[in-house]
Amino acid sequence: MGIELNDIEENNIRENIQNEITEETYLLDENGNLNIPGYSKRNNFIYNKENIGALKTALKEWNFYQISNGKLLVQINFYNIGLFSTVCVELCNMRSGKKISDIIVEPFTYGRNPMDDNADKPSEFRYVKNGKFLEFKVEERKRTLRYEGKAFGRRFAMKFELDMFPEHESLVTATPFEKPGRFFFTQKMNSMPTKGVVLFGKKKIFFSRQNTFTVLDWGRGVWPHSNMWYWANGTGRIGSDLFGFELTWGFGNTEAATATALFFNGKCHKIGAVHIENDPEDGKNWMQPWHITSEDGRLDITMKPFFDNETGVILLGLVGMKSHQVHGLWNGYAVLDDGRRIEIKDMYAFCEKVYNKW
Repeated sequence: MGIELNDIEENNIRENIQNEITEETYLLDENGNLNIPGYSKRNNFIYNKENIGALKTALKEWNFYQISNGKLLVQINFYNIGLFSTVCVELCNMRSGKKISDIIVEPFTYGRNPMDDNADKPSEFRYVKNGKFLEFKVEERKRTLRYEGKAFGRRFAMKFELDMFPEHESLVTATPFEKPGRFFFTQKMNSMPTKGVVLFGKKKIFFSRQNTFTVLDWGRGVWPHSNMWYWANGTGRIGSDLFGFELTWGFGNTEAATATALFFNGKCHKIGAVHIENDPEDGKNWMQPWHITSEDGRLDITMKPFFDNETGVILLGLVGMKSHQVHGLWNGYAVLDDGRRIEIKDMYAFCEKVYNKW
């Protein structure tokens, strides 16, 4: 069977939908709307948040690091949400479900804790409050995360070192919403082998570069009060190579670019939109297999869950955040830009469904 003209036109349309930004460009226009929606493999957007204007108190900014060796999960998060700043740190045993956590909420801090404007560039961020300490240090080939606090009356501290490839690529997307002035600007960075230690009282827990990986979820934006997203992410070793994926969908207008990509040894391979075969919320069957495919046929993966990290609450249906972050072992295949097929076998990763009203 020959190739029809309609097939060629459809392929061209799909290619044009994925609008890659390859040169530096301002994120926002003078009215606070996205200047050019799209994606990049290095952060080529200039984050000119001074153009947000009247919506500046609705601005949300965060640096979220998630570290795991497939058994233990560490989340380190700092965010500014309007007038509030918050530090959240948690260690979770995904086999037993036991958690150790610490949180600091500081009100009326607008503009007091400025964060970095590009996750690719070297930077240092420190937060000190009531004897507790958080630090994110970003260098060209390494990131260092440090925290010192308390949980259950005991010392709760940690330090992690994250390795990076030369010219380490990530997936950066600038996504608009229907309402003027609403946008989501995010950078997801995978494939960072990690070593570190967590202290809880007199107990020490060590993490090895061989089986521990970190993902950075770096987000900035102004968006509608009520929203929902899916996020799937993971990194693993396949032989001597590092393979990972980043899949976000259901959030904002993705006509210019989808937040979907594969990573291979620190390089980003852009793929099309993804679809989940059966929504796990139907019948609240979160622990059944999750089957995800991409529209371009370059990804077909299934997760067999072993842990549902259910968190949060939406108070009176009006404000809050509720998440099912489901962790499991993944099997299937992925196809890189050069056509190489990657076979995925029992790779640890997660997928979450999150509702927000904040």
